[in-house]
Amino acid sequence: MLYYAIPRLSLTAGGLTSLFSAAWLLFALFAIAGNLTAILYSPKKVKKHKASMNKKKRIHYYQ
Repeated sequence: MLYYAIPRLSLTAGGLTSLFSAAWLLFALFAIAGNLTAILYSPKKVKKHKASMNKKKRIHYYQ
């Protein structure tokens, strides 16, 4: 979305056009920062196979 929008936004035009452009870019940067924060600070996934092996350790007795 930024790839198509940035060349068409004008911060130097003055008036409501530049205000809209600045607000749009600010909201786009907030969205990017929020997504990056969610990716970087998400909890690490635990491998289910190892976790299940620790919980259910079966002992087999062969005769």
